[in-house]
Amino acid sequence: MKNALPETMRAIAITQPGGPEVLQPVMLPTPAAGVGEVLIEVAAAGVNRPDVMQRQGFYPPPPGAPDTPGLELAGAIVQIGSGVTGWSVGDKVCALVAGGGYAQYCVAPAVQCLPVPDGMGMVAAAALPETFFTVWTNLFDGAKMQAGETVLVHGGSSGIGTAAIQIARAFGARVFATAGSSEKCAACVNLGAERAINYRTEDFVEIAMEMTAGAGVNIVLDMVGGDYVARNLNCLAQGGRHVSIAFLQGSKVTINLLPVLQKRLVMTGSGLRPRSVAEKGVIASALREHVWPLLSAGKIRSVIDSTYRLEDATAAHARMESSAHIGKLVLTL
Repeated sequence: MKNALPETMRAIAITQPGGPEVLQPVMLPTPAAGVGEVLIEVAAAGVNRPDVMQRQGFYPPPPGAPDTPGLELAGAIVQIGSGVTGWSVGDKVCALVAGGGYAQYCVAPAVQCLPVPDGMGMVAAAALPETFFTVWTNLFDGAKMQAGETVLVHGGSSGIGTAAIQIARAFGARVFATAGSSEKCAACVNLGAERAINYRTEDFVEIAMEMTAGAGVNIVLDMVGGDYVARNLNCLAQGGRHVSIAFLQGSKVTINLLPVLQKRLVMTGSGLRPRSVAEKGVIASALREHVWPLLSAGKIRSVIDSTYRLEDATAAHARMESSAHIGKLVLTL
């Protein structure tokens, strides 16, 4: 018979808003699965920019979510809440959560869980949910991407960028990406980008227009904001779509809206964390149908930069803030 769950668990707490050093190991009560939820014994948890923003005091968890950071994880189900179907204790899953991933145990809505893809380890699986949910809903629900279109991905070597390049390419798009070094550009090309643009030495507008014979790109996936927004509009094609998913250079911008009228552009964007469980469940279903077979077949993959023990979350956040990483950072338990 399986041992009872411990009353307390290891976790990482944000002791106060601040730098990476405010992340501290603590012991917390072990949560229990509620209605429609499962409890997962965490094997690995992904580290994401929103975790950094939460630590700095700029991105509080939504009502009801744990204060513990962590938006994605992989592990084994150890408890099933009432009303849950389709999952059993012992199933290996990865899950999108609204918080609580940096811990030994984490509760997840059952509809936000996905099976660990065939042949994939827990570290790689933990790096999937936050980025793949974000990319899927923004490229397909928001931008209505079609095969044959051109997509410009900013931050191509980031966790989001490495996922976006692969997914867009797998579904028939031509992909261009920006990155900040020759090493990062090479990584983007290796993942399927037709052209990687070093934004430190090259003008992405000029190259995007050159690569499309002057027509412009159909979609820009932008996590930079700031002065990139106006430049993005300049390199979009007729009927192009501008998709904002983050604002590393700031969300307040001054732009000339004339290109929006002249080219019938659409400006859209979305955040993932505030969405309802039902909405996230719909995204999970789409991923399971369309993307998980590609992961199981090895046609796309999660790109892991480095792993850290849970207790070394401070070092993981420091690397995230250095922007030296290519792909995802993952905490292991």
